[in-house]
Amino acid sequence: MITALKGAAFEKEIKEAGLVIVQFRTEWNGGCQIIAPIYEMLSKQFASEATFFTIDTEEEKAIADKYRIKELPAILIFKTGELIDHIAGLKPKNVLRKKIEDAIAGDTI
Repeated sequence: MITALKGAAFEKEIKEAGLVIVQFRTEWNGGCQIIAPIYEMLSKQFASEATFFTIDTEEEKAIADKYRIKELPAILIFKTGELIDHIAGLKPKNVLRKKIEDAIAGDTI
């Protein structure tokens, strides 16, 4: 399941949820629309290992600015509140899956 985060809930969730995958997106961005079903599928596949969220960059500009989100879609991976990996732009499903698997295994940047 994917939950949309807003404001202060973002900081709370990334610190408390263990492994957290966050997709930064907008409704109108074509790449975000393409990746949405892939992100949904991955959220189901890895539901027991990670928590999945989305952030609308137009509604939560301060969060997007804090993490220097310049290209969409962008996916950030956090472990216990610390940014451990990121993916910018439209990437194939196998690349996204590998990044998540690496984060679960502890093999990240």
